[in-house]
Amino acid sequence: MQFKIKYLVSLSEALTLRFPKLIGGKTLGVRVLTVMEFILRRSLQQDQATLPGLHLENRKKQTDKPTAERVLKAFDKISLTIIKDAAGNEIRRWLTPLSAVQQDILYRLGLDPDLYWQLEIQHRSVRLSE
Repeated sequence: MQFKIKYLVSLSEALTLRFPKLIGGKTLGVRVLTVMEFILRRSLQQDQATLPGLHLENRKKQTDKPTAERVLKAFDKISLTIIKDAAGNEIRRWLTPLSAVQQDILYRLGLDPDLYWQLEIQHRSVRLSE
């Protein structure tokens, strides 16, 4: 099955979108989070593995049944910084590096971490000083 992204929205926007005619009045976000949680737990169970660091109160605690909320919180410190010149032209992009746990989560969800790094690709190279 292939998917085509027609509109790009932030995660917070996606979690609040409602499509009553398409999905029976349920929020799309809840369904996405439920599927994500299921896929991640199934992968951990198949590999008899656990994920560390998802419990804020005890970072050493391992879990084989991560909740969608804890998984999202594992990604809450990620940022994309875009530097522009005075004319508004993009000069540089910088992404927060992924931790080993974040990479493992993406891998288990069937997402290649390289997809994340594509956000940092510069489309135009501009020198800051000449």
